[in-house]
Amino acid sequence: MPQFDFHHVFWPQLVWLGVFFAILYFGVVRLTLPKLGRVMAAREHQVTGDLAAADSAKANADRMAAAHEAGLAAAQNAARATLQAAQVSASSSIEAKRATSKTVLDARSAEAEMAISAARVRALGEIEGATADAAADIVEKLTGHRPIGEVAIDATRAAMA
Repeated sequence: MPQFDFHHVFWPQLVWLGVFFAILYFGVVRLTLPKLGRVMAAREHQVTGDLAAADSAKANADRMAAAHEAGLAAAQNAARATLQAAQVSASSSIEAKRATSKTVLDARSAEAEMAISAARVRALGEIEGATADAAADIVEKLTGHRPIGEVAIDATRAAMA
């Protein structure tokens, strides 16, 4: 193999290696690296801008969430106050209606008790009269003489007591 014959071709190969190395080096360094540096700087700038936009969006979202939570808490407190006021109003309304109903029922109960008491007095009077008549009839059958009405009523009252 001629390329491995170092006695005759070593110095020209070394020169050509230096020439191609210089061409490649300056081609890469002078042409490619600046373009690559600009692309990397643009990407870094874009990433930095995106991170800043994300941070500001997060801060804005946090402010909105805090405002939402505060509004929600205020609405809940207002609802609780409204509910408590409605409960107090309903309770006082029910209490007033209950007191009115109790007054009406107490009046009706007193009227009913008076009616029952009057009916009891009448019933007792009628029972007394019927019992006195029955006792007078029995006495008349047994003795043949009818007792006077007052005597029979007094005897009936004494027996019932």
